[in-house]
This record gives sequence, structure tokens and C-alpha cells, in this order.
Amino acid sequence: VMAVLQMQRISICALKKNRKAILEKLQAMGVMEINHILEDDEDFHRMDTANARISFDKAASSADKALDILQEYAPKKQSMFSALEGKDLVEQEVYEQIIRDKERLLKTASKIQALDREQAEEKAEILKLENTIEGLNPWLNLDAPMNYGGTAHTVMLPGTMPGGTTMEQVYDLVAEQAPEVDGVEVHEISVEQDSTYLAVFCLRKDAEKVEEALRSGGFAKPAQICGDVPAQAVEAMKEEISAHYAKIEQIRSDVAGLASERENLQLLADYYRVRSEKYAVLGELPQSDRTFVISGYVPKKCVADVERALKDKYDCVIDVEELKEDEEAPVLLKNNAFASGAESVLTAFGLPGKGEIDPTSIMAVFYVFLFGMMLSDAAYGAIVSIACGVLLLKFPRMSESMKKAFQLFFWCGLSTLFWGILFGGYFGDAINVISRVFFGHEVGIKPLWFAPLDDPMKLLVFSMLFGVIHLFTGLGIKGYMCLRDKKYMDFLCDVVLWYALLIGLLIMLIPSELFASIAQMTIVFPPFVNTLGKVLAIVGAVGIVLMSGRSNKNFALRLALGAYDLYNVSGWLSDVLSYSRLLALGLGTGVIASVINQMGSMAGKSVLGAILFIVVFIFGHIFNLAINLLGAYVHTNRLQFVEFFGKFYEGGGREFNPFKANTKYADVKEETKL
Repeated sequence: VMAVLQMQRISICALKKNRKAILEKLQAMGVMEINHILEDDEDFHRMDTANARISFDKAASSADKALDILQEYAPKKQSMFSALEGKDLVEQEVYEQIIRDKERLLKTASKIQALDREQAEEKAEILKLENTIEGLNPWLNLDAPMNYGGTAHTVMLPGTMPGGTTMEQVYDLVAEQAPEVDGVEVHEISVEQDSTYLAVFCLRKDAEKVEEALRSGGFAKPAQICGDVPAQAVEAMKEEISAHYAKIEQIRSDVAGLASERENLQLLADYYRVRSEKYAVLGELPQSDRTFVISGYVPKKCVADVERALKDKYDCVIDVEELKEDEEAPVLLKNNAFASGAESVLTAFGLPGKGEIDPTSIMAVFYVFLFGMMLSDAAYGAIVSIACGVLLLKFPRMSESMKKAFQLFFWCGLSTLFWGILFGGYFGDAINVISRVFFGHEVGIKPLWFAPLDDPMKLLVFSMLFGVIHLFTGLGIKGYMCLRDKKYMDFLCDVVLWYALLIGLLIMLIPSELFASIAQMTIVFPPFVNTLGKVLAIVGAVGIVLMSGRSNKNFALRLALGAYDLYNVSGWLSDVLSYSRLLALGLGTGVIASVINQMGSMAGKSVLGAILFIVVFIFGHIFNLAINLLGAYVHTNRLQFVEFFGKFYEGGGREFNPFKANTKYADVKEETKL
């Protein structure tokens, strides 16, 4: 099958009391894109669902946050392939039970978040205490409280002086600044690089003068004062920190205990997310006092299913109509198992615009063919194909986009295997190198066709030939579209004349010396074929000059436009030359593989040599496969996007976006028909 699925507009008018049930049914089926063409009038109005949506989004977000917290506290073990597993499939009854239980689950989500906040508070307290302890550490040798008030006649002044200050300097400073004061005693508590910690005792009556004297030398009071002896205060704080850690452990254990609710919370988040989407649509519906209308696009093949699902259960009128001439329908592609893998390549360029065909099937054949030719190593092809095949079988619920990518690379791997056998590449020349170095007798698998490294010009000629076939196919599709749309003049002028010119030029080129020197073989056509080539080229060239500007009435301008269009022959030449990348990438894979094999075998036949060979072989070929896979992917895309699509395809279609249950964690079993 190669098709853009035909769309029809479906309009449903039903009783207002059934609107939620009908919307839920349509959402579960997932085959209708809601698109209203009805303008508001006095009988119909739209309902404001913004508040309901906000509350649903908030509930979904709350469940998501709770799940993130659970993952942090009680991580769910995930394999390296977890991204491929896709969403779980749950039974309808399980989902309905979650809906009945939603209030309790919302409270659970809130509780998990509250416990997380509590842990954050405990951590903040620990940090505060640790900072306090750090500030008190220099004072641990002080065996009096830092706010010690002194006796009836004496006081204590705790504080710091700049680093390197000695006791003598302090005494000298006091003697110099306050000579009338006596009875000062200085105790050094501790010394750090940039501060000296002191406790200075003096008479209460002299306290101000002493402090002033000390200040002149850089004395500063402590940043924090504690009411206990510092050592005792630190001990008490350490005990407090231990209590906070114990509380954190308890919180972590409480959260981990709620991990059994993980799957339920996931379904809850999905439930509210789906409800929010339903209410978004509900807010768009034109509604009267007793009825409502819903309109949109449905693929033609699904219309009967929608009618059957709704008419059997609800009082409603369903109107199905073909699309208007100027209506731009959304695009949904439907291809067979082989071609559907290449849909992602087409989508990256653009979906078919109005009136265009879906070229995926034809493109997929060329894509796989050219990709294999670029990678062109049988062992690499087998590895890619087997890896993709195993992953497709092992993870049947992977996302649709991943499934398509693996399907595409599965076929590309088979194509690579095919070309590898034709060209005789099995990890490059690994078989030859291993047999020669380690077994003393060289054996190898002969290429079924020829070895590109021995005959690169032959590969270049075939690359150009495949390029011409690819480009001519693109032009042929353009011709088909012209005939389908009954544009016979366009078919003659834009397709037939170009075929005539290009085929004529090819017939003239092939017997020439230029071609013989490139292809290293001489091809001689009978005289009538040479004449035919010249006639075709002349007819094509003259026709293009006369007919390309046919929409213009001014004859001189028409000829100028025609001559400019004829200049496009150079564009065709550059397009054909683009296919030389098939040679470049094919040779690149083989050359790098050979170099890896040579490097691995440098140590010769020995135990060490064997170990070196295995290590170099594994890492070297993994690197070569990765780099050339990327190269083949990028360049095969380019040949489709620039050279092939350039001949007939514009794209610009809009993707079909059905109203369906866009869940994040799990899918509910439903009888969807798409």
C-alpha cells in the first residue's frame, strides 16, 4: 500500500447529556481530529472549561512530582533498554479502580510531597547547625560560656585579632593606647592563619578603654555568641544533628514505604492528563441548551466504525461529507511493513501537500538500496539487521517512531549484507588478515561481483548509473502526477522533453572517449542509435527553449526563460555527480576496516599479538560501524531530500493529530480501530 489516507469531514450533533460519554468514546477510539468550522451564533455558545483544566493539570502535575520524589528515594531499577520498553498496557478494570480511588491517591501524592518538604527542612536545620559548629570550633578551648558576664569587678572580652598577633603585641597595644589601665590579662584560645582568638580579662571600670585600645589593633567581637561553654554547646549540637539525620532516615523510609503506589500514581497522572485534554475539546464545542455539535476529520476507512460506535448507543445525527476543493486536510500516511519504516525520513522533509502523492514506498526501495551500497560490509550489515530484529521482537511496545526507525535499519542492514557479499567485505579484509597472520595460509571470500578497492572506477560508473535511475524515477513521478491531474501540456513540456534531452545526451556521452577513459571500457552503438541520440537531444533542447516559458505571452521573454531553464542541465549534471558519494562512502568503510585489521595484526603471531588483535578489532570495528552508519544515514537522506525530492516533491502537508488519550506512563486496553 502507498497512500495518503483519504479524509472526510464528520459532524456529530447529539444531546448535551451525552457529550462527556461521546467525547470519551471518541478519545478512546483516537481516530478523529477535532476541527470546528461552525461559527458562534445566538443559539450556540462555548463553555468555559479553563478552571476545570487548571485543576486537572495541577492534579496530574502533583502525581508527576510525587513520582519523581519516589524515583529519588526508592529508585525503580531500569535496564539499559528501558527507553525501548514503551508504555505498559493495563486492563480497563485496573484503570477504573484507579479512577474510583483517585481522592485517596491524590492525598498520597500530597503526603509524598509533604515528606519531601520535611526532609528539605531537616537538611536545612543540619546545615544551620554545622555552620554554627564551624563558627564555634576555634573557641573549643574556652572553658567559660562566651557570654560570660564576669564577676562584680571583672569582665571577659572574647574576640579575634589579625593573624600572627602575639600576646606580647596585645599587652603592648593596651599599654600604649590605655597607659592608665592595669590588671589586664590576655588568654590565647586558638590560632588560625588569618585570625588569633583571644579572651581578654580586665576590671569592669576599664572595659570600655581596653576594648577601644584593642579595636585600634584590629580587635573584633565574635560573629556568634553562645550561652554555653563552646565544647558543651558543640556536643549538644552534634547530638541534635544526629537526631535530624535519624528523622531524615525515618522520612526516607516512610516515602519508600509508599513506593508500592508508584503504578497507581502513574495511572492517576495519566487519568488527569487525559481529562484535561477532554475538557480542552469540551471548551471548543458549540452547545445549545440541549444539544452540542462536534466536527472534524476522520480517515474514510474509520468513518463506519465511528458511526457504529455512536449511533448504536446515543441519540445523535452524524453527517459525513467529502472535503471542499480548497480545504487543506491533515495528512495520515498508510504504508506496508517495508515502507512504513521510511515514513520518518519523509516526515523529516515534510508531509505530502495538497494533491501530492505519498512517495514513501518508492523512496524506501531506493533508500535501502543506496544505504546498503554506502555501508557495504556484509558483517556490519548482519550486525545491524540482527540487532534491530532482536530489539523489535523483544520490545513489541516500543514507541511508534522508534519501531519505524528500527524497521528501516533492519532492511538497511539486509541491504548492507547483500552489497557486502557482492563486494566481498566481511569486517573489511579480516578473513584474509587473520588467516595470513595467525594460520600462515591466506584464505578469503571472493566478492560475488567485484572488489571496489581494486576497481573504484567501475563502482563510480555504477554509482552514476544508479543515480540516473533514481533521478529519472523522480521525474517519472512528476509525469505521473501531471497525467493524473490531466495536465497534458505540463507532462509533455516538463517531463517528456527533459527525458528526450537527457537520454539523447547520455547516448552521445557513452561512446565518447571521455566516458571510455572514466569507465575503462569502450561501448560502441550502431550508427542509427548515435543518430537517435542526437535527434532526441536536439528535439529536447529546442522544445525546452520554446515551451518552458509557455505561460508568458512575450515571445522574446519566453525564449529567454526557456534558455534559462535549459541551463538547468548543469543542475542535472551536479545531481548525477552527487552519487559519487556512494563510491566515497563505500570505499571509506572498506579502507578504514582494512587499516584496523592491519593495526591489529602488527604484533604478529603470538599470544600478545592475538590479544592485541582482538582488542583493536573489537574497538576499531565498533568505531568504524558507528561512524559509517551515521555517514550512510546522513548521505542517503541527502540523496532523497535534495536530488530525488527536488524533481517532483514539495511537501508542506499538516500532520493528522487525532483527539486521543495522550498518556505518559501506560495505555489502557481499548478497541481502537486505526
